[in-house]
Amino acid sequence: MAKRDYYEVLGVQKNATKDEIKKGYRKLAVQYHPDKNPGDKEAEEKFKEATEAYEILSDEQKRQIYDQYGFAGLEGMGGGGGGYSHAYADFSDLFEGFDLGGIFGNIFGGGGGSGGRRRSPDAPNQGASLRYDMEISFKEAVYGTEKQVQFQHTEACEACKGSGGAAGAKRKTCGTCGGSGQVRKNTGFFAFAQTCPTCGGEGSVIDNPCKVCGGSGLQPKRKKINIQIPAGVDNGKRITIPRQGDAGRNGGPAGDLIIVVHVARHQYFERSGNDLYCAVPISATQAILGAEIQVTSLDDKKIKLKIPAGTPHGKLLRLKNEGVPFSGTSRKGDLYIKVLVEVPTKLSSKQRELLEEFMKLEKPSDSPLPRALSELER
Repeated sequence: MAKRDYYEVLGVQKNATKDEIKKGYRKLAVQYHPDKNPGDKEAEEKFKEATEAYEILSDEQKRQIYDQYGFAGLEGMGGGGGGYSHAYADFSDLFEGFDLGGIFGNIFGGGGGSGGRRRSPDAPNQGASLRYDMEISFKEAVYGTEKQVQFQHTEACEACKGSGGAAGAKRKTCGTCGGSGQVRKNTGFFAFAQTCPTCGGEGSVIDNPCKVCGGSGLQPKRKKINIQIPAGVDNGKRITIPRQGDAGRNGGPAGDLIIVVHVARHQYFERSGNDLYCAVPISATQAILGAEIQVTSLDDKKIKLKIPAGTPHGKLLRLKNEGVPFSGTSRKGDLYIKVLVEVPTKLSSKQRELLEEFMKLEKPSDSPLPRALSELER
């Protein structure tokens, strides 16, 4: 599915200020956040779409590139830049100056004035999803391929089995937040709450944390897996590999690995939907008299192509079923060959003599009438 314009996604004008962009994203983030819409894939996709738009438009350099070159200019500048990154945004600066307990506490089931619900240290929590930006060739995108990806994610700590504590460790009330799981700051007329940086919102800490993982219960690991890229994948396609992201805590499921596909340009071929396009030069005499030529398809097949007599420069000729495969079927799009009639710049004396004789027989007009450019483009 084609990507929507980032300004349209956030509901702002192209000349919107930073505050207007932030306000537009804040509204969508509150409405579609996954914690508010558990299991709702449509809401999750809208949240990701809004987050991506905000990430670009809130960055002056990326916004300038996007305004000038569109999506093409941002290729390779994704969150992972050829690697991976967490799929969800940090709201700490986005909601600066707002009472987060009031905003998110009511949304996600918090206790109103208490500043939000404290996360239970024993409750299962799903791990974070990761993003991996992968570049593949044009040919690989059309016919499919298998790629090996290497990335880093977190797994349960082997030393403490994911508990976060050394042998005999116990939990005690967090001294930073006093057990509330949040710290509050006053900024003039407003107050805002943030997750406690010491206990991570749990309200308690382990008195003797694991020396290997520092009490997190998780440790980083590098992993290699093979990814099947389906035939016909388009630029910007997201492929989700379930449960290959960061490990969950307390028995919670792992996050996903999200592969974002970036398709490199081809030297000769271009794509529109499931159809392929390329240009082939022919001589003026081949165009006038007609001919049968041999063209090479994207998959290196030699295909005979008939050039009808009187073929004009720029004519599109179709080769059926030589385009991009339709997903899940045996059907393919078509290959369109644009004919480029080449006019010779150097002639032998014999060639000139024959062409002059032909011109006498042709009797071309020396006062041709003008024609509309739109007529020539048909």
